Amino acid sequence: MAENPLPLHKSHSRVYRDNKFVYPVLSRRSKGLSIGINLNPDKICNFDCIYCQVDRRSEAETRFVETEQLAAELDAMFRLVASGAIYEDEPFRQVPSHLRRLNDVAFSGDGEPTTYRNFDALVQGVADLKREHGLSDSKLVLITNASMLHRPVVQQGLEILDANNGEIWAKLEAGTEAYYELVERTSIPFERILSNICLAARRRPVVIQSLFMRIHGEQPPQSEIDEFCHRLNDIGASGGRIQLVQIYTVSRSPAEGFVAPLRDAEVDEITSTVRQRTGLPAEAFYA
Repeated sequence: MAENPLPLHKSHSRVYRDNKFVYPVLSRRSKGLSIGINLNPDKICNFDCIYCQVDRRSEAETRFVETEQLAAELDAMFRLVASGAIYEDEPFRQVPSHLRRLNDVAFSGDGEPTTYRNFDALVQGVADLKREHGLSDSKLVLITNASMLHRPVVQQGLEILDANNGEIWAKLEAGTEAYYELVERTSIPFERILSNICLAARRRPVVIQSLFMRIHGEQPPQSEIDEFCHRLNDIGASGGRIQLVQIYTVSRSPAEGFVAPLRDAEVDEITSTVRQRTGLPAEAFYA
């Protein structure tokens, strides 16, 4: 059973001091500090997930990524973390000693990061800066809905990740097209997501991130979890490698009021089913 989240795990604010693009969070799935890079400050995303915590009703103050400012913010953040000065700030002074480690720099934010036009160049710049600060042991993590992994500029960015202690955390939260459309609310076909995950996983091991929830008071039907396991097995059968499946649930205020977190036992049940039906390592994270 995974560790239950701390209060700070529920606060994933993408605002830190006067920064526009770089923000630190205590990540329950990273088990330490994660430095987020927001490549979608305009809040535009090609998914409209029912559980998303981004407030897309308010207008974004920043419309475009300013690469020089992003680099300056990241440089300053690396200095804060490396010196330990960040743990003198609220709320990070509450971080327990065993979690005071920089696990990763994550491309995430208010939308799908791989829609960024110069994705490969941005990844290279971040990798170079991480190396300059002597942080090669810290990971580069791409948190993605997998919709754009087929694009050449993204594939080039993934190769840069591979060379710089990188990981891909790809979203897969359904076993059927109908459930996918219910949760993700996008015009992008489910088949493209599955194909793109297979494409990426044939070239390097990937992490599958899977958020399950109550929808109108109902947990995911067992038939959907069974189909989800079939999709994981399909990835393996195609030659793809999955290093971990993260099973988690809602921990912050979702976009829709009809969405609610699963109980711990329900998360454990899905995690156990994934292990039994696929033979893959799976880890549970709670509300």
